[in-house]
Amino acid sequence: MTRAEAKERNRRALLDAAFQVVSRDGYRAKLEEIAARAGLTTGAVYSLFGSKNGLVVALVADHLRPYYEEIQQVAPAELDLLEAVDAFARYYRRSCDAPDALARLSLQITLLDMALHDPELGSRLATSIRAQEEHLAALFTGRSHNGSVVTSHQAQRLTTALRALFVGLGQGVPLGLAPAADEQYFVDTARALASAISLLDHDAAAAAAADAS
Repeated sequence: MTRAEAKERNRRALLDAAFQVVSRDGYRAKLEEIAARAGLTTGAVYSLFGSKNGLVVALVADHLRPYYEEIQQVAPAELDLLEAVDAFARYYRRSCDAPDALARLSLQITLLDMALHDPELGSRLATSIRAQEEHLAALFTGRSHNGSVVTSHQAQRLTTALRALFVGLGQGVPLGLAPAADEQYFVDTARALASAISLLDHDAAAAAAADAS
């Protein structure tokens, strides 16, 4: 095994161990237990991630990256905006029934708790998540909608709204708080957010109205 392969193996082992421990213990998670589960020392954590917070931030990026990559596959470039939103909604709803849905929900809630206890970590997590969301915004940018093309600014606004919608519904489904939120419900609510009014840049519209008057 090469040095690079060993480094990646250790990195993977720490991320997998961190998922288990952080999901359970949140901000109380101990580096010693994470390292022990990975068969490594705490020195490996500092060497690979710089700190406990660095490990948590890397864990979130590792958790989200495959998700955004899969979305790109289910929403190919030839789809218009509503078709892409439809595909995204169906993909997200199906993920709520995945075997690891409760584990992912536990991680989400735990990370919120950690961010509240550690503002520095919260800031780093927000930066990491926004960077991942840029990939989703890029997925919507340039698609046709109502005779025009979605701009990057519109795509970002839509992405923010869809994230809020799906995170809320995605937490409610596994907990039994959204029993009527089937796949079609996800599609219908997502399409409503992608309507012309939700994509409108209100600041630009207000400026245009002022100019017209």
